[in-house]
Amino acid sequence: MHKRATNPASPLEGGALVTGFRGKAMVAANRMVAVVPPAAALPGDEALLVLFANGDPSAAAELTRRLAPRVLGVAMRVLGNQAEAEDVTQDAMIRLWKIAPEWRQGEAQVSTWLYRVTMNLCIDVKRRKRGGHVDLDAIPEPPDPAAGVVEGLQESARRDALQEALETLPERQRQAVILRHLEELTNPEIAGIMDLSVEAVESLTARGKRALAKALAGRREELGYHDD
Repeated sequence: MHKRATNPASPLEGGALVTGFRGKAMVAANRMVAVVPPAAALPGDEALLVLFANGDPSAAAELTRRLAPRVLGVAMRVLGNQAEAEDVTQDAMIRLWKIAPEWRQGEAQVSTWLYRVTMNLCIDVKRRKRGGHVDLDAIPEPPDPAAGVVEGLQESARRDALQEALETLPERQRQAVILRHLEELTNPEIAGIMDLSVEAVESLTARGKRALAKALAGRREELGYHDD
């Protein structure tokens, strides 16, 4: 059923849920949702979007809590730049709020739609800065308090190495690898996001995975990987 709201409460009003991504991405959402009920008690993403479209601002807060970190993670891996990834995350969430009144239930998953928008926004960023330098130092590496100093440095080096290797892949291969092996989406989901056949996705991810393995092969010992 197509549910339409005449005047949904915008999450941009009174505190701006999607503004504050730079540094503290979820502050506004956390402020609106003081107590988060168990996952089993929460409605699905699509139901939340319909609730928001019909005037429930707390639904937008919960969707932001669920989806914004995932969007930010994908954008970070594709772009390799914290500030740009935060801008893409904000833009993607704004587009979700705008489409909410027109959302047709059952036609697509909210997360799939949002991943597609995120990928398109990332492509736009790359087009604008084509030939520019991607600042890998901008990637945040939050310390793990449970890890020792050596382990923490090694894990940081591995993340940096993975990001550097991802940057060497052709654009479509990078997107497919990120969605399949880092976001753990299924091939049909990725096909819908990238507007490709499942077979094309399988080919992209296989070639991308081989290229990553080749790029990292000479750094196994440096990164702390040892053959048994």
